[in-house]
Amino acid sequence: MQPSWTSWGTTQPELPAAARELLESRLGALTPTTPASIDAAELPRSRLRRTVAARLAEVVGDGGVLTDDEARARHAGGQAYADLVRRRAGDAGQAPDAVVLPRDAAEVGQLLRICADDYVAVVPWGGGTSVVGGLDAERGRCTGLIALDLSRMDRLLALDETSMLATFEPGIRTPDAERLLAEHGLTLGHVPQSFERASLGGYVVTRSAGQASTGVGRIDDLVAGLRMATPAGELVLEPIGGSAAGPDLRRLVLGSEGTLGVVTEVTMRVRRTPAVRTFEGWMVPSWDAGLAAFRRMAQDGPHPDVVRLSDPNETVVSMTMSSAGNTAKRLLSTYLRLRGVREGCLVVTGYEGSAGDVRYRRDHVAEILRDHHGAPLGASAGKAWERNRFAAPMLRDTLLDAGALAETLETAATWTNLPKVYDAVRVALRMSLGDGAVVGCHVSHIYPTGASLYFTVIASADPRRRVEQWLDAKAAVNQAIVTAGGTISHHHAVGTAHRDYVERDLGGPVGVAMLRAVKDAVDPRGILNPGKLIP
Repeated sequence: MQPSWTSWGTTQPELPAAARELLESRLGALTPTTPASIDAAELPRSRLRRTVAARLAEVVGDGGVLTDDEARARHAGGQAYADLVRRRAGDAGQAPDAVVLPRDAAEVGQLLRICADDYVAVVPWGGGTSVVGGLDAERGRCTGLIALDLSRMDRLLALDETSMLATFEPGIRTPDAERLLAEHGLTLGHVPQSFERASLGGYVVTRSAGQASTGVGRIDDLVAGLRMATPAGELVLEPIGGSAAGPDLRRLVLGSEGTLGVVTEVTMRVRRTPAVRTFEGWMVPSWDAGLAAFRRMAQDGPHPDVVRLSDPNETVVSMTMSSAGNTAKRLLSTYLRLRGVREGCLVVTGYEGSAGDVRYRRDHVAEILRDHHGAPLGASAGKAWERNRFAAPMLRDTLLDAGALAETLETAATWTNLPKVYDAVRVALRMSLGDGAVVGCHVSHIYPTGASLYFTVIASADPRRRVEQWLDAKAAVNQAIVTAGGTISHHHAVGTAHRDYVERDLGGPVGVAMLRAVKDAVDPRGILNPGKLIP
């Protein structure tokens, strides 16, 4: 079953009564909204010339070029708050002129040549999960625009168990990739919150980080080789053990967001399915205590594979949203009060590996947390997090139905700058959305030099300017992050939402000029995902 065009999944969790009471005490009464049916979507007329559509159809065969309203509406933007609010109002203005579904790398190359000849913009489409405007229908100088849907390119092409490498087509969704690898006792281990919907190719071009990236590495660390089609020809980067033969162009493709080419094949490092996978919860007395403990783990080791530190606001919301009964919550509250961490911060740790390795790391991490006055909550808290770790996007749909503004954003900074960035973002959000806004944050990835910050905001939605309300707040946050010394994106990519703030991350004007020069070389007519990434 396809997800609704206005929501993440096919089901939505209910908002617990206690959570609704908490939100209404902060935001005031909420006015429920009803999303528009896809049948009521308003789309612009397709501008793709019939002659061009016919040429594209010759390449991809019957059913490979879709111009009906439903197919186009389903490709009208990604999963950002602004995208959802527009579609909930029946606005499919971001719809492409056509959806084109290639079957293999050769067809992708042919399609790009046709589109370059006819000045047709190409927006590569994987799982449709971009939250930064990476799928916006920006045409640049082009006369038409297609969504290049890679969902038919979903095969495991090769498996080298000696070198521990697996080669996939880019359109395969993560659950399918993991299922195919599991048949051989292997796993990729890349588990972002978008796990159920996102594609491997999408991970590559957005430089994704997964929930276990602290242990197994980001997607940057897992890509060993790839092929990419461009209007100028094909880039082929074979997997190698290690090389000093010039700059590593794999890194140029990682994070390129479809602006330099379309990834048609990716070879990933895989590993044996771990014998043990376990999660557990802790409570530390304060945000500062949690940061200090996490910094020690990252710099001195050992560390878990999964780390998560929720600030006081997110901890309160998490506890309120918990499905535990009232008796269990009272007992937990008493336990936390007796341990001196009742107003503290929730920590989740996760481990994957052999029994001995997991036991060794758990014991040492427990010692670190106890040194910072942490109190153990046990495996049940970890299991609760594991059960619900993909639920946040669906909970956002519930909040939108209830009439709230709900969105997320993320950044990362050095340990030195982290407190300043944390404070700056919270101030920017409250100044933009009001003091009643519920702003929570958690650390989800740690490094020897710093950590990520992932913010969730719930506010009262302005019914007259729902989209503009958030875009204004997002702009204020972007500026606050840059000023305070954070990265404009830790794992959500750049798209259009961060495009005008990314210059420092790219190395200043010289870095931007280098990236533009590469684009001009491989995409001289500017058809590849116009308006994204490059300032």
